[in-house]
Amino acid sequence: MQLAIKMERLARIFILSAMLHAFNSIDWSMARSSHLGRCHIHVGVILDMESPVGEMAQQCMTMAISDLNASASHFNHLILHPRNSMGQPLKALFSAAELLENEQVDALIGPQTSEEAEFLAELGDRVPIISFSASSPFLSTDKNPNFIRMTTNDNAQVGPIAALVQEFGWSELVIVHEDSSYGNGIIPDLLLALEEANARVVHRTVIPPQARDIYVEFQLYKLMALSANIFIVHMSASLASRFFLKVNELGMMSAGYGWIVTDGIVNKLAVMDQSALDSMQGVIGIRPYIPPSKRLHNFSLKWRNSFSTNQHHQIPEVNVYCLWAYDTVWALATAAHHPSPTTSIEKNDAANKFAHLTAISTRPTGSNLGRTILRVKFTGLSGEIQLKNGQLQQPLAFEIVNVFGRVKRIGFWTQFNGITTGLNRSTVAVQSPSVREMGSIGWPGSSLAIPKVQRITPKAGKRLRIGVPIKVGFKELVGVELDPVTNATMVTGFCIDVFKAAIDMLPYEVKFDFIPFTNSNILMAASYYDDLIYQVYRQQYDAAVGDITIIANRSLYVDFTIPFTETGVAMIVPIETSRSTNMWIFIQPLTVELWLVIGTFFVFTGCVLWTIEHNDNDEFKGPLAQQIGMAIWYSFSTLVFAQREKLISNLSKVVVIVWLFVVLILTSSYTANLSSMLTVHQLRSMPKDESIGFPFNSPADQTFLINLPFRRHTFYPLKKAEDYANALRDGSQKGGVSAIIDEIPYVKLFLSKYSAQYTMVEPSHYSTKGFGFAFPKGSPLVPDISAAIAKMREEGTLYLISQNWFQNHSLYTNQDSETKVARLDLYSFRGLFLITGITSSVAAIASCKYMKKESTTSHQHVVADKPVEEKFSPVSDIPSRRTNLKHVRRYSY
Repeated sequence: MQLAIKMERLARIFILSAMLHAFNSIDWSMARSSHLGRCHIHVGVILDMESPVGEMAQQCMTMAISDLNASASHFNHLILHPRNSMGQPLKALFSAAELLENEQVDALIGPQTSEEAEFLAELGDRVPIISFSASSPFLSTDKNPNFIRMTTNDNAQVGPIAALVQEFGWSELVIVHEDSSYGNGIIPDLLLALEEANARVVHRTVIPPQARDIYVEFQLYKLMALSANIFIVHMSASLASRFFLKVNELGMMSAGYGWIVTDGIVNKLAVMDQSALDSMQGVIGIRPYIPPSKRLHNFSLKWRNSFSTNQHHQIPEVNVYCLWAYDTVWALATAAHHPSPTTSIEKNDAANKFAHLTAISTRPTGSNLGRTILRVKFTGLSGEIQLKNGQLQQPLAFEIVNVFGRVKRIGFWTQFNGITTGLNRSTVAVQSPSVREMGSIGWPGSSLAIPKVQRITPKAGKRLRIGVPIKVGFKELVGVELDPVTNATMVTGFCIDVFKAAIDMLPYEVKFDFIPFTNSNILMAASYYDDLIYQVYRQQYDAAVGDITIIANRSLYVDFTIPFTETGVAMIVPIETSRSTNMWIFIQPLTVELWLVIGTFFVFTGCVLWTIEHNDNDEFKGPLAQQIGMAIWYSFSTLVFAQREKLISNLSKVVVIVWLFVVLILTSSYTANLSSMLTVHQLRSMPKDESIGFPFNSPADQTFLINLPFRRHTFYPLKKAEDYANALRDGSQKGGVSAIIDEIPYVKLFLSKYSAQYTMVEPSHYSTKGFGFAFPKGSPLVPDISAAIAKMREEGTLYLISQNWFQNHSLYTNQDSETKVARLDLYSFRGLFLITGITSSVAAIASCKYMKKESTTSHQHVVADKPVEEKFSPVSDIPSRRTNLKHVRRYSY
């Protein structure tokens, strides 16, 4: 079929060359002379009159002529000369030649398809060729300046298509397009736009326009074999009708599939057969947005009335091609009404009869008319009409529609605002939720859920076979059980839940089945996990999921994801409770520095109390030694009992209250720390001749034990947590083990059940990489699942899954191997000492100032009360002097 298409193209090129040679020999100026003297513009119209679009476009152009004639602007009279191309490029070329030679037209409207336009574009240097439906980017106005496109370029829609793909989170998709100028033209820009949207085109399917149904069906079977479920379709409406009928027949319009179609299909949905529309339920499409206007409303009413008079059973809906055809006639009439300054209207003069001898290849009037059309600017039925680079400027917005029962609008796309759900009258996006958040999209299979991309894998068309190990113990990690009711195999465990959670986070869908690895010959062998990895290498499994340790030897055969558990190995050892026999242990709760500071503050507080109380309080008087002893005694006695000595000054009471608070904190902390030191958990000492336990199927081999202080010939494998506990309980003396070496996940799982009797010690000279999922070399799932695991770790999902399976001991928490009680130091209590120091200092200073003031007042009272000197006898003066001494003592401190 491809060879036939190429031969047809070569034949077309040969015929085109011959036709162009014949056109150059036509006496253009002579033919032109009979028409230039009148105010009639003859326009050739080349359409596929047998297609619904061609029929509707001709009707719209007829209505445009009627409106022009009824207009008060006195446009030149346009005469249309329609020709039926029947959708064939060669037929369109012959029709153009006939119109130029016989009807001597001033312009051509059409052709209808991009393929026809390619043939006729070469005539653009003779007369303007205006197409309202040929949208292929391959039609360059640079090469053919008189080829005018009154429609948008197909490349204008790659932006909204890429935005939809990004909005729905589709990272991989397939493009299905027509093998023609129209179908191939959009592909380069579409691929670039999808790449910028982080979407990868994993496959392209090309279908010829005239392909038979059996060929279309074969291509769809190939897509089914690839497990592809997200598609972008760009083809003509006629081919799309047959294509989607086959898609629906093969079940590819069911739930889980996603289809996006371009505007070439959406613009013609109204004229498609009902069977084609029924097969496209759930399709998403885009089309240029036509802003509403009063003129458009009146035209729609006139359109319906015209069909009502013809008694049609069904009135077709006006589409954008019909509006562009109407606006094309108005643009041509406007340009003819306002000709270019260089345009000259020639007379029917016999002198011009042989003018073609000097200029036979061009028509100056046609070129000038084309340049005038390019400068035309007006408001048509389809909106603002303004040509840029020889084509209609890109629409301000695109409509996003959904075929779901009927064709309904679900949103808009604008270049500056992206996807929105509403526009105002100025075609500016209204702030509103995105299309994805609306939840009003109907997908294939009557589904309301956005389809997820199904990764295209080498095992295309099949569900992934995931091999899982069968474990004797530690089934919290991986457990394989047989349902007694349904006789189905149930696979559960921490590793399984992590894998499922990672798959759910992928932006595409991955279907899989868990297959237990049940080879009875190697089930109990030490190389069980290595054999499971080897089966993945041989592609017997598409992946291996479970407690599979990442080691260098296995990485030679498969690719591992990043680890989802803690890395490394650890040693399980018994713990025992012992009491300390140190006779000086009562000193250890506090550091030496703290002891010295406490003693200093005892003395300092006693001195402050003596300073305040010794003048007024008889308890603090007496000989110097007695006063010093009383101050120290009072301060230290606050540790154990209430003092019998009463305090007189309020300053002393404040100092003592603050000091008692400090003493309370110190004694409580001391008591708690001493209690912890008297009873501690210690690792049981293990002589070098004791044996250790070795896990079943551990990646750590005997080389790990070379530098450990244990006998190598007594270790034996253990399979489950109960075996671990029994072996440790018996000890080396009774045929058990004194310690067990295993990977950290197994150790923590064991400690979640036996944490009261055993603890963990982590050796620093050996480590493993943790558990990972194994995939064949080069699997595209490895980076995606690794990214999902990393995200789960950041968001705390791994911790939550761990808590669900190991409620008492998470795999992501650390455990100290030995309980150590830290001594209390000065740094911990510096705030307390600062408070009591400031309080005591302020109280002492305040007391000294008060005593100094009272002493000055007392001295003044004594001087004032002293009697005048009289002569007295020594005996008679004694009572009087005693009275004066008592008076002085009353005011002294």
